[in-house]
Amino acid sequence: MSGHSKFANIKHKKEKNDAKKGKVFTVIGREIVVAVKEGGPDPENNSRLRDVIAKAKANNMPNDTIERGIKKAAGDASADNYEYVTYEGYGPNGIAIIVDALTDNKNRTAGNVRSAFTKGNGSIGTQGCVSFMFDKKGQIIIDREECEMDGDDLMMLALDAGAEDFQEEEDSFVVLTDPDSFSAVREALEKENIPMAEAEVTMIPQTWVELTDEAAIRNLQKTLDLLEDDDDVQAVYHNWDE
Repeated sequence: MSGHSKFANIKHKKEKNDAKKGKVFTVIGREIVVAVKEGGPDPENNSRLRDVIAKAKANNMPNDTIERGIKKAAGDASADNYEYVTYEGYGPNGIAIIVDALTDNKNRTAGNVRSAFTKGNGSIGTQGCVSFMFDKKGQIIIDREECEMDGDDLMMLALDAGAEDFQEEEDSFVVLTDPDSFSAVREALEKENIPMAEAEVTMIPQTWVELTDEAAIRNLQKTLDLLEDDDDVQAVYHNWDE
């Protein structure tokens, strides 16, 4: 783990996302719908909606787009009913992959996910077959260059707010939380105007796996690209050390 920069992965992911703004906004738009339906349209009384709004802003989603999404979800009782589904499987060389999706048609989504694994020479597994290799954590990544607060002060702020761990990397600070404490920690940092490159509940691999075989890398990249291009797919987690 020592040589594995989470921030480098975030920057790489953001560069890919910048080229696919429509897909990113679709993903976040669905999360807004679910958050509003579960907890109402007022962010003050809906911590999940506050987290989704923070994620939207981190991805440069315009405020008026966010507000339109909230109003539409609140006022349209017949809006699509999305449900969360998770798939687990293996890429080439046993790379562990978890796929979180938010869908209004589970048959369509399952078919697309299965196809993505198959085309990359991987396979879908049973529920729980790889998730034990990951830890579910709230993760907040802060660009050191953007943060004016001293590292020690930032650590104390995060730990006092309920964070489990604070890591200093060469290019970033990483705050890890229990999923239930994530909202409180994120909001504590937000109140101090700490700029967050990413803030979300995620699945963190316990160990990372390197690939050296070019064919395996191509196949795995094919699976990941197909999954990330699918509008139903919210997030893809894997333990490939890119």
